[in-house]
Amino acid sequence: MKQIALALAFVAAAPAAWAERLPLADISAYLNRLTTIETTFTQVNQDGSTSTGTLWLQRPGRMRFEYSPPNQAVVVAKAGSVIVHDPKSNQPPDQYPLNRTPLSLVLAERVDLGRANMVVGHSFDGTATVVTAQDPKHPEYGRIEMSFTDNPVELRKWTTYDSAGTKTTVLLGPLTKGRSLNQNLFIDGTPGVSSADR
Repeated sequence: MKQIALALAFVAAAPAAWAERLPLADISAYLNRLTTIETTFTQVNQDGSTSTGTLWLQRPGRMRFEYSPPNQAVVVAKAGSVIVHDPKSNQPPDQYPLNRTPLSLVLAERVDLGRANMVVGHSFDGTATVVTAQDPKHPEYGRIEMSFTDNPVELRKWTTYDSAGTKTTVLLGPLTKGRSLNQNLFIDGTPGVSSADR
């Protein structure tokens, strides 16, 4: 009888728990409605070190991370590439194909989290819906774990795991959405210039 009671209690509690988890279709619709984002961010690296800065995003395909001093690095995604400008280096900027990074799933022209084998995790952690996604054709490129709050739906953080398994978490500040962005943001790798001056 005790086992039956426990089973019934679980069944009774399950709908409430599942009700908290945002459907993948709602999250896909939210991402597809995003045009631009401007926000501050805090990045937590694999070794526990942290850095801060400002993030600009323009879907599809464009993103800029501008890190605060003393880092002052700039990472720009544009035209299918990710370019890393490091003012401390004497070498040319590093460049990588965007489609080989997990962030390409967020920057895609159309996000469809219902696509077969794209989502490998979909849960509710008590505060946010957590969706883990990967390129279904190339899971070896890594994965991204995104956290969304509800009412209204909002992207609050993501964690990327690259092809080597390196973990990087980005915590987002308040999002300013839909504002027109100067396109020089996605061309110039010079740090320390505010969006108002671009």
